[in-house]
Amino acid sequence: MSKEYYKKQIVDLRAKILKEGEAKKKDNENYARYIKSASSPSSKASYRKSKIDHAASHVRSIESYKRQIESCKSSIERLK
Repeated sequence: MSKEYYKKQIVDLRAKILKEGEAKKKDNENYARYIKSASSPSSKASYRKSKIDHAASHVRSIESYKRQIESCKSSIERLK
């Protein structure tokens, strides 16, 4: 594959990282609203757990994209 392909991949992955960060922020805001309006302690606990799980999922996705960027960078170096 060409350098241009890997450079485009890097740009696309960086855009995905930004999008994932925005999705994480939006999910956190939604769950905070759910927690605040929950009527029972058990539902609050459930929402808190879901909030943590979803945030961790977003973090894992972001880390995956970062690893893919590093892989693209090393592929560009091998092409030189």
